[in-house]
Amino acid sequence: MKSINKFTLLFIINSFLCFSQSNIPINEWAGKTILLIGAHPDDDHQSHGTLAMLKANENKIFMVILTTGNVGTKDPNISKTDLSKIRRQEQIDAIKEIGLLEEHYVNLGYDDGRLEFADKEEAIGKLVYYIRKFKPDVLMSFDPGFNYQVWHKSDHRAAAYLTADAVRAAEWPLMYEGDIIQHKLDAHLVPEFLFYGGNVSDKNTTVNIDKYVNQRVEAGTKYLSQWSSGWFNYLGSDIDNYPKGEKENVYKKIRDRIKVVNGIYVEQFRHYKGIPDGMGRRPRD
Repeated sequence: MKSINKFTLLFIINSFLCFSQSNIPINEWAGKTILLIGAHPDDDHQSHGTLAMLKANENKIFMVILTTGNVGTKDPNISKTDLSKIRRQEQIDAIKEIGLLEEHYVNLGYDDGRLEFADKEEAIGKLVYYIRKFKPDVLMSFDPGFNYQVWHKSDHRAAAYLTADAVRAAEWPLMYEGDIIQHKLDAHLVPEFLFYGGNVSDKNTTVNIDKYVNQRVEAGTKYLSQWSSGWFNYLGSDIDNYPKGEKENVYKKIRDRIKVVNGIYVEQFRHYKGIPDGMGRRPRD
């Protein structure tokens, strides 16, 4: 009998684990490695309550953002370079509010609004590298949908599909094998997913974030270039430098955006467990 290639054996074992592990509620996850991939420096915000909880439960969390967010402003006095620096610092300040580490944050540097026109092979290769480097037990991303297009905002659409393609590629050792040969990384099969955004009817998991809602709100107040009058006239990172009443309005707007179910603040996701090829398929009868 021929010996089993170690990559084949790893694939078989991981595939088995995808389906055999017990379904532990998200609020009980501990000791997992979680990778969130997003398009812009703020796309992670809708998951900040869950991320704060996961961090508090001693999970290791990494974040890879594809674009610098260097276009989204109506302020005519900000350059793309300056806005890129502002958005990076806003996101670093935001993730620190929920306990995440700056050294676990990666921005791939693509231009805001043009991700769909970036070199697809290059972008997927970069994502494959970080998937193999961080070896996530759970991957969080925009929901690519069930056999249909969910996103019409181009960067969100591109991020969803680039991530899906990268996850599929990362498990095969003969794809992007430079990672394996040159960087001594292993092929990695992601066994579990939390998809944010997408259609409300597709969400199957609700996370109670009552204990972490204040952290989510405080994190949101860091995005002043987007979620305040700074969108039109950026006055810096200190909210007290903005017009009278601005601080109260920003806090209220951010809190009002959070979903409430039966008086409890929640975040909702589509949870999927299984091989990557099944992430976009509806369950069959």
